[in-house]
Amino acid sequence: MTKNVPQLFGSKVFNDAVMKEYLPKDTYKALKKTIDEGTHLQLDVANVVAHSMKEWAIEQGATHFTHWFQPMTGVTAEKHDSFITPEPGGKVIMSFSGKELVKGEPDASSFPSGGLRATFEARGYTAWDPTSYAFIKDDTLCIPTAFCSYSGEALDKKTPLLRSMQALDKSAVRVLKLFGNENVNRVITTVGPEQEYFLVDSEVYNERPDLIYTGRTLFGAKPPKGQELEDHYFGTIKPRVSAYMKELDEELWKLGILAKTKHNEVAPAQHELAPVFSTTNIATDHNQLTMELMKTVAQRHGMTCLLHEKPFAGVNGSGKHNNWSISTDTGVNLLEPGKTPSQNAQFLLFLTAVIKAVDDYQELLRVSVASAGNDHRLGANEAPPAIISMFLGDELEGIVESIVNGTDYHDKAKQLMSIGATVLPHIPQDTTDRNRTSPFAFTGNKFEFRSLGSSASISGPNIVLNTIVAEVLDIFAEELEKASDFDSALNELVRRELTAHQRIIFNGNGYSDEWVAEAKKRGLANLKSSVDALPAFISDESIEVFTKHGVFTKTEIMSRYDIMLENYHKVINIEALTMISMVKKDIMAAACEYEYSLAETINAKAATGLKLRNKVEEAKLVKAAELVEMLSERLEKLETAVEKATTMSDDYELAKFHREVIFEDMNSLREVVDELEVLVPSDVWPFPTYGEILYSVK
Repeated sequence: MTKNVPQLFGSKVFNDAVMKEYLPKDTYKALKKTIDEGTHLQLDVANVVAHSMKEWAIEQGATHFTHWFQPMTGVTAEKHDSFITPEPGGKVIMSFSGKELVKGEPDASSFPSGGLRATFEARGYTAWDPTSYAFIKDDTLCIPTAFCSYSGEALDKKTPLLRSMQALDKSAVRVLKLFGNENVNRVITTVGPEQEYFLVDSEVYNERPDLIYTGRTLFGAKPPKGQELEDHYFGTIKPRVSAYMKELDEELWKLGILAKTKHNEVAPAQHELAPVFSTTNIATDHNQLTMELMKTVAQRHGMTCLLHEKPFAGVNGSGKHNNWSISTDTGVNLLEPGKTPSQNAQFLLFLTAVIKAVDDYQELLRVSVASAGNDHRLGANEAPPAIISMFLGDELEGIVESIVNGTDYHDKAKQLMSIGATVLPHIPQDTTDRNRTSPFAFTGNKFEFRSLGSSASISGPNIVLNTIVAEVLDIFAEELEKASDFDSALNELVRRELTAHQRIIFNGNGYSDEWVAEAKKRGLANLKSSVDALPAFISDESIEVFTKHGVFTKTEIMSRYDIMLENYHKVINIEALTMISMVKKDIMAAACEYEYSLAETINAKAATGLKLRNKVEEAKLVKAAELVEMLSERLEKLETAVEKATTMSDDYELAKFHREVIFEDMNSLREVVDELEVLVPSDVWPFPTYGEILYSVK
């Protein structure tokens, strides 16, 4: 039976309530100051915190501790050490020092570094992030940390995220002071990432090498029923899935993760979990834990959780909707339209800043969601297109147009008002329908960035969002600080910038061919694949904005570019090798067995001496023979391409070759295999079909 949820929530977290209980008052105050203001934590204070944290962890059954960090693999990493310390007489005590709490030394040589570290340069450091609470997982005290090299370069996804949050904080506070908000000391970004995923039976999963090695099906003919009837979306949750979701909720709640909503998604076997928003770095930590627990809990229920962006062709893939907003330490959401003139003007300026940032850095935003897996999904009539645009809704778009055109605006109540930054009307939170085809949609008091892939860390897109908005806010602040008449300067700035960046606003159908043509006419980028997008990450503009705000050094930018390219071509190479292996070991044999059985049937009929008709078998045999020959030719073509790739060394050329040649050869081979699957009897076909996989969980 589920425990009382308020009691259960955060029971495995060294949160504020636990700190108050376990820490001396002075120590608690010092730690809170570090968390709230980013001040340095003295070692003597760290020692007290470490001791109390250890005592609490042991009471919870923990025997080990680990610095839990997020290297550039896209998943988390941890090295476990026990609390034991030897004592004379062969005994041990359980100890944990402040030094062990604040700093660790994992081997840095085997993690992706993009050339930042040589193999023989092994030293790396983890540094405690006190803004993200420690927690217990598998009887281990997990301490969220940043990860850097011996020479100080960031080797993880958390460090740049914290830097970007700091940059936005500084820039936003600067702007808020201009509006007289002297009581605001800090601005944070918040995120609520909705997570889509598939659940399949583990027995079926274990019979598909492609799912095991790549996370997606490389072959598979369309099943008789997919998502055509749209009956799975929000449908009754199956008992087995319901039991899984119940346990997943409980495990997430124990870790203080605000799991809120769960439901069936559009495709068969597809589901979604949505949390309540939290501070961006904590939301990032929690989303990594959520993905890990989704997989772990699924195994306990005899299922496998698939987080690939496109595990099955012909049905919807999985995304992750990044609901992003900006809030002050006084509790004001800066993206929520206000009720008073000063708040209205403030909202409009921040809205304008986001619009300008998205337009100016649209290619960088596209890069932030680039991956081999997401290339299958973006623009596939199930996810936003690769073209970045913004949806504001009818009312906000009408206001923007009125400001740009210098005309009066009539609100829904038909009340006439003249346009100016200080007279923006109060806007209800939900002013229009949602637009699921928009990559970047305003949804009342936040923006929903819908282009993220389901398996990705949310750190990358939020690093970009924080940084580019910080840049624009700085530009605005510099101009307004020099103004002799603030209101006039504000009105002029908003009108000018909305006019300049109106092209990025689009409320229509992002899936239509007409939009592709219109976007091109507007001068918007259409970077269809990751290979097309990635060079934008190292453009002069990108390097300038990242380095200016201290989010990345140029060296760190180049290293991440190399890692993204390398990961892209490695993923496709693994898929190609898996495909080759499945065809050579199993599919070719099954096809030949089918040919042989047809030939035997024809020969058996002929041997009777009777004039039995063989037209059906002969036609099938001819077709099978053609497909087997085609299969052999296309397999050889793919093998040749994969072999050629081994002679190439430049990562960009490798990525491009894998996208333009190997990826296309894989699709060509798949066409033949999928056609064979339809012909070959199920007792001969070596792998579970789409129908068997998608409906495997009863």
